[in-house]
Amino acid sequence: MYLEDSFFTLNPPQQVGLIAVSVNLMLISFWVLRRLSRIYSVWVRLPMALALFYLFVWVTPQAYYQYYRLIFLDLPQQLVIKGAPPLSRIVELMTFRAESNLSAHSQGLLGWALVLFAIFWRKPVRRDE
Repeated sequence: MYLEDSFFTLNPPQQVGLIAVSVNLMLISFWVLRRLSRIYSVWVRLPMALALFYLFVWVTPQAYYQYYRLIFLDLPQQLVIKGAPPLSRIVELMTFRAESNLSAHSQGLLGWALVLFAIFWRKPVRRDE
């Protein structure tokens, strides 16, 4: 399914770098969600998670482009972020009906992971002993 994905056009060190960029962006997303939603109920955390996922889909292409500029030195400096994606794009990603590539499927997984995190995360309760 993924054999023709652009990820496999990169050499192994470049693939590791791309995975590192992706993992860091994912961890930042979870950290932001945790920080923003720590005092709110699940009914507020859930829309926050979806809004954060929407922002992720919209803004992170610039981070990936900057990584590709490190790999391919002939890429020009430019802003690759366009207008906000339509909500239908978010639905496509989260229902795995978007393109059949690693990027779209991993974004869909991230969307669901943020939703599940928002639903099940509980602020640790400090017990005075």
